[in-house]
Amino acid sequence: MINQIKKEFLKYSNPSKARHSSRFFKTGKGEYGEGDIFLGITMPQIRGVVKRYYKDTPLKDLLYFIQSKYHDYRMFGLLCLVYKYEKAKTEEERKEIYDIYMSNTKYINNWDLVDITAPKIVGEYLKDKERNILYTFAKSKDLWKQRISIISTFTFIRNNYFKDTLSISEILVNHEHDLIHKAVGWMLREVGKKDIDVEEKFLKKYYKTMPRTMLRYAIEKFPEEKRQKYLKGEI
Repeated sequence: MINQIKKEFLKYSNPSKARHSSRFFKTGKGEYGEGDIFLGITMPQIRGVVKRYYKDTPLKDLLYFIQSKYHDYRMFGLLCLVYKYEKAKTEEERKEIYDIYMSNTKYINNWDLVDITAPKIVGEYLKDKERNILYTFAKSKDLWKQRISIISTFTFIRNNYFKDTLSISEILVNHEHDLIHKAVGWMLREVGKKDIDVEEKFLKKYYKTMPRTMLRYAIEKFPEEKRQKYLKGEI
């Protein structure tokens, strides 16, 4: 099965797109995606291969792709986990998929890999369970675990539960990295779509000191007059 899937990907590989992706995902020395390698396969193409193969590909074979040096392969493997999770019929199946995901976080090492998969596996699995692992991730020194911790709460937000989003946002509110500023701001904005008062209560406490990018993401959908007041510190 592994070789068959690799042949599929070989058909789509595009060196020009690979170079573009390497620049877009910041793979240069000292950048957040340093050393990552792309085959130049588009997301629609990857999703097409996922739909054709996820049902019949054993979890042990997916580890080959999840742990690959190629970004495109990792995306394929993780998306297969998402599809398998959504189709799982038992708690045992869901736990096995969740455990595989959480034991391979060192390979979930760019923002697209996190954003597309964490809410649909981590968030879904923890929806009715204790969530200490998210706080452990948030307090770690690992950028991608930190992003997983906040982005996973998107599932809770969709279910009108905001406590973990706000608590993890507090942990990360003074983070130094732009990718965390964007992630926290995005999740705060999603909270505001559900309950603007909850978001503004948080913002009024932190908006003068939080990173500017985080604030801009959080207030993006506000009426322009109110948005300007936050930006000018006049709330």
